[in-house]
Amino acid sequence: MTDSKAKIARQFIEAIPHSRALGMRVDHLQDGVAEISMPYDEALVGDPQTGVIHGGAVSALMDTCCGAAVICHPEAMSATATIDLRIDYMRPATPGQRIAARAECYHVTRTVAFVRATAMDEDRKRPVATATGAFTVERARETAK
Repeated sequence: MTDSKAKIARQFIEAIPHSRALGMRVDHLQDGVAEISMPYDEALVGDPQTGVIHGGAVSALMDTCCGAAVICHPEAMSATATIDLRIDYMRPATPGQRIAARAECYHVTRTVAFVRATAMDEDRKRPVATATGAFTVERARETAK
């Protein structure tokens, strides 16, 4: 992956106010694979009795990570949008732990990119959630010759 593609993917994430509000951090970008994490934050708790982070925060992390995987895919995507995203919650995230998502863009057509993702907390024993999705493909404009 070129440095310019990594820069575009990072700018994509940093430009989303929701991602910044959740404290998302880009941990790794490489040829259709993205890893993004977010810290535990009591403001994002969905169940005050258990301290478990809200599923909406987990889904936002996974959606953002999937989009970044599409943008850093070798086929020169310049932007993307979510068409469809299915998230299966496997278990509650462990309170107090950072959550990390890893997404892989595994197939790209002319107009659609397909992505799989997994979110784990620091225990890394079992996934917190998994996702599959479809995203728009917007290719970089070719320069006129």
